[in-house]
Formats: sequence, C-alpha cells, structure tokens
Amino acid sequence: MSTNRGKGAALALCAALACGEVAAQVAMPVDVAQFVRREEFRDVQLSPGGTYLAATLPMEDRTGVVILRLSDMKVTTSFSLGRNTDIAWFQWANDGRVLLGVAEKLGMQARPKFTGEIFGVNASGAAAEMLVGQRVADAGGGTRIQPKKPEQVWAHLTDALPADDRHVVVTVGNFSDDAYTRAERMDVRSGRRITLARVPVRNATFTTDHQGVVRMAVGADGDNLSRLYHRAGEAGEWVLINDEGASKRRETPLGFSADGSTAYLRSDHPHGPDSIVAWDVASGQRREVLRDDAVDPYEIIYASSGPREPIGALFMDGRPRTAFFNPEHPDARLQRRLEQAFEGELVRITSRTADGRVALVLTTSDRNSGDFFRFDTVANSAEHLISRRAWLDPLEMAEVRPVALEARDGTGLHGYLTVPRGSDGRGLPLVVLPHGGPYGVQDTWEFAEEPQLLAAAGYAVLQVNYRGSGGYGQAFKQAGARQWGLAMQDDLTDATRWAIAQGIADPARICIYGASYGAYAALMGVAKEPSLYRCAAGYVGVYDLVMRSRALARGARSLETWSEDWIGTDPAALTAVSPTRLAERMRVPVFMAAGGEDQVTPVAHTRAMETALRKAGVPVESLYYDNEGHGFYTQPHLREYYTRLLAFLDRHIGGNAPVASRP
Repeated sequence: MSTNRGKGAALALCAALACGEVAAQVAMPVDVAQFVRREEFRDVQLSPGGTYLAATLPMEDRTGVVILRLSDMKVTTSFSLGRNTDIAWFQWANDGRVLLGVAEKLGMQARPKFTGEIFGVNASGAAAEMLVGQRVADAGGGTRIQPKKPEQVWAHLTDALPADDRHVVVTVGNFSDDAYTRAERMDVRSGRRITLARVPVRNATFTTDHQGVVRMAVGADGDNLSRLYHRAGEAGEWVLINDEGASKRRETPLGFSADGSTAYLRSDHPHGPDSIVAWDVASGQRREVLRDDAVDPYEIIYASSGPREPIGALFMDGRPRTAFFNPEHPDARLQRRLEQAFEGELVRITSRTADGRVALVLTTSDRNSGDFFRFDTVANSAEHLISRRAWLDPLEMAEVRPVALEARDGTGLHGYLTVPRGSDGRGLPLVVLPHGGPYGVQDTWEFAEEPQLLAAAGYAVLQVNYRGSGGYGQAFKQAGARQWGLAMQDDLTDATRWAIAQGIADPARICIYGASYGAYAALMGVAKEPSLYRCAAGYVGVYDLVMRSRALARGARSLETWSEDWIGTDPAALTAVSPTRLAERMRVPVFMAAGGEDQVTPVAHTRAMETALRKAGVPVESLYYDNEGHGFYTQPHLREYYTRLLAFLDRHIGGNAPVASRP
C-alpha cells in the first residue's frame, strides 16, 4: 500500500473559520501552548458520491463545520453558531446536503447537552437552515404546531436512509421530564415530518431495518429500568422482549443483519463484561456472537458498504483490538488489510462512498491524535489528507503502557501508565490522574493531551479505571455505586501503592490531580491518605456531596433516581466523604481552579473548598475565571492554568524538564 502525506488541507480547513496561525511554535523543552491548542478538526466524513468532505472544527468557544470539494480541497461553505454551541454529530443526507445536530457545551470538561435542533447545510454554500427545533424561523417545514409559534420539541437522527436522498428518520420528543418519544420521517430540505411509530415507554430511542421501517425501541420510565420492544413491521404491535426489572439485564439494539432475519443486541451480565447477541426475529432465540473475557465492546463496527449492519466490535483491552462475527465478511477482511498497512495504529473507517470504492480512514494511537487518509479499495492505495494536530510529532510523544493490578479486596483493576520519553521508567515523580464522570467513563490507550503534557514535563502519569468506571461490565460499574470516598477512593490508593512497589514512583514525589469527579478524588485522596501524596490539584471539582445530592434531587424524577442509586441520600454519610468537611485532615499544598459559569459543578464547590482549606491552615492556591464553564475554553486561560499547574507540581514534586510557555 502506498501513502502520501500532506498538510495543505488542514490549512484550508482552519482558514475557513479563522482558527488562527497554523505554523509551529518555536521549539521549547515544554511548550504549554502546543498541548492546549485546539485540534484543527475533530471528525471528517466523505459525501456519498465522494465529491465533498465535511469536517467539524473546534474553535475558541464553539464547534464549527466546513465543507470542502475533494477534487481541489477548496472550502465551499462553513457554518457555526453562537458561544458554547457544539456540533454534536453530522451526517450526509445525500451528496449535496449535510445534517447537523446541535448541543451546548458549557466548558471543555462538560459533556455536550443536546438542544435537539437539527440544521441542514448545502455543500454548494447555500445558507444553513434549521429543520427542527425551538428556533425555527418561520411557520413552514412542518416543524410548527401553528403559524409563528415554535414547536417545543427536540430531535436526533435515527436513520439517514442511504437509499433515499430526500428523507431521514428522526426520533422526536417534547421538552418535559421523562417524555414519550416518537419516530418520524423528515424531509431533509423542508423539515416536514410524518410520524412513523410510537412506543409505550418513555425516553425511547428507535432502530430501523434496512428498508427504513421502525422495528425496535428501547427506553426507560422514571425508575430508570430499561425496556426493549420489537414489532414485525409497520402494522405490527409492539412486543416487550426484555424488561430489565424482570430479567436483571439491560439490552440495547445495535441493528439488523443484511437479510433482516437477525437483530443484534448488546446485553449486559450479572458478572463480567457485556456481550453481543444475535436475536432471531422469527423464533426469539438469543445466541451470543461476541464477548471478551475482560472488557466490554468499546465501539460497534458496522459494514462500511452495503446495508449498515453490525459486523463486529472494537475492544479496548489494554491496547485496542477488533473482532468480527464472521471473519470472512468483506469488511472484516478490509479491516485486517488496513491494520496491517497501519501497523501499531488503531484504524477506523469513518465513511465510505456509496459505490464502496473510496473509504475515509482515521488512524490514531497513544502518541497520535489522528490522521485521515483517503483509501482506494481497488487500487489499494492511501493518500494522506489531514492531521488533527500536525504540529505534534508522534515520535516526540510519550508511550502509554497498559497496566493491571489488584485492589486490596482482590478486585482486578486496569489502567494506563504514561512514561516520559527517554526515561527508564524507574523512580519517577508521579501524577495520579483519576478521570471525571465517574460512572461509565473510561480511560483508554488513545491520545490524550493532559497526560502527554505532564509526561513532557518529566512526570509519570497513572490513570486507573477504578470501580464505577465503564468498559468492564455492569457489575464493575455497579460496584462504584455510593462508593464516593470509599471503595472507589481505595482503588486509587492501591494503584498509587502499586506504582511505588513496582519502583515506578518515587514515594516522596507523588501528587494526585483531576477534574470534575477527578478533582473530588484528588482532595479526598489527601484527606484519607495524608502521608501518601505530597500535593493535590483539583480542576472544576465537586467537593460537597450534600450540596451535589440536593441539586440533583431538584431535577427530573429519573435524575433524582440516579442520584439516590449512585451517590446516596443519607446526609451524614455524604458529609463523611465530602472534602469540604475534611479540610483539617489535609496536610499538603492544594491548587484549585474553577469557572464562574460552571453549570455542572458550580463554582460554589471550589470556593467552599478553598474557604475550608484556609480555615484549616492548609496552603492553597486558586485560579478563577468568571466567564468560563466546566473546563476552560479560551487559549490564554488554558495557558495560564496549565502553566500554573506545572509550576505548582514543580515546586512540590519536581519534574525533570523545565517548563516554558508563550502566548
């Protein structure tokens, strides 16, 4: 296979939305700006005819989209909305029109919150228009209840209907707590919609067959127990085929086989990881087709040509690997060819032309945030199109090593160790970096800016998928329920001691640092283990669980149920594991940062934590930006934050490389 790498397309993409200078910064030992700089784009898709590329571009405080003509890589149109808006998904509806799903993202650490609005954008450069959502500008398009009165609904894409250039299937719901949803066919030009199906469960998502008929639906009422329904066809009655309350398992539809005789489901288990099962539509029999011994399916792999059927899965078992229901499926063989050509990289086919000849391939690794290639399946050749971060040389990045250990109660834990480049991996200053979430979130082998920045400054970085994390089965996730400051925290402690016992960490130079829940774990870590860590740092953290529980209880019934199940309701128990109430136990310096517009973990948490620390005589440094949310957006703020964080770490555990930053 031949490849041809180039960067001209990345320059064109960036110029379209005024991303700023693309030239590399002056080389320095550790240049914070290079690591906090936005990737030039996030996702890229080929149009069905292979005429265009569409790409999302992270900007200062929003995400934009550009469309390029593939023949000359010239931008034909660009689109973005206001501050804190994110393009959560996009999909070609036909070769000349793209649909965009809008979300709000109030800070870099925040998960996108869908607005439910769908825009249509023409590749030729015609103005974008909203097809469904609260801000539709006129009474046309079928998205109104009556003239000049917006319909209070949200929508997301269910099926792009590849054989139909004019329509897609969307799931639509009302803005009310625990609403019922419906599947509708929508005209991609006018936005007019026709209802196709309703189902007797709230918060349902729908699955279609390869003819676009809505055949399956899964949802949950206020009790958060999943219910899965199936129907034989458009005129068929919905039949309940799995009730989590009775079966004690959750099943989610993934799609249908090419001939429609089989529906593939993701099924969890009382013990061990999730499996993929084939459900026979005629007999109702289930047959397991794929399951790993240790980890859940990380991503489902779909056929990239022909019917969009599930054909396999990607497993993040330390380093990633792929597995297929039928290894002789043409797309499984293609995947193997690509994996051989891009040895050592994780390879994904992100889109493919309707005739199947040209595929867009994304390659990533622990050191590479992403390269996109145009791959000709007939000529067996690949041409490099664009890199997400062309200024970061993968050869200059640090290796990320999968690690495994046992917690004190024998529970197996998995995670990743990032080691400074050129180090022998022994006796290093260590940063323990718990992820946020906490539930269902998973640290993986793929490129991450923060560990790479810390490694460039001379620190080993330990990331642990403590119990409650995703990726290791429902029982492992459930083991973290109501374990804030308890078993989840003990997992981090045990991992830290493991790193000392292995000779990786210098026991006199260990700091614990994280964001959101990770910030909570950092402060709880130095409260529970005052002699283990030399410092702690928390970024946009939650520190008072009584405050947190009360805030969640004011939401929808499903959110209140989640809070009761996963955090708990006993004020005394929550007080006992709230860092704001434990400041007198802390004996090491603390650095904290927060944004005044944070709606996920309000700044009141950080201010209360700082007050408690100062009252207890604990050395504390803080950084606040009134106009930032759950994670800082602007480049100057990010540079200042990480420069101060690295300076804080250097004073207390000392890295091996000087720190430099430039505006």
